[in-house]
Amino acid sequence: MAGGWARDGAVQDQIDASVEDAVALARSRLNTGSSAAESLTHCEECDQPIPEKRRQAVPGIRLCIKCQAELEKQQVSSAGINRRGSKDSQLR
Repeated sequence: MAGGWARDGAVQDQIDASVEDAVALARSRLNTGSSAAESLTHCEECDQPIPEKRRQAVPGIRLCIKCQAELEKQQVSSAGINRRGSKDSQLR
């Protein structure tokens, strides 16, 4: 049962949309190569050496830790989006 001006099922639609967004974000962060993909020895962004331990831990790695962190900062996170909004904002 939805409350306020929302139609029945609206809350479940919001939950479903949030889950779909989270799944899409997780899939976009997966390594696209196969698990047997060979890691690069140098970062494809800055050309700094990638440590052997990192290459073993993350098969198919292509970025150093610094460049990977920058990439993750740039990725949009859907966490924290309030899909419902407040009733006050709907009245304005």
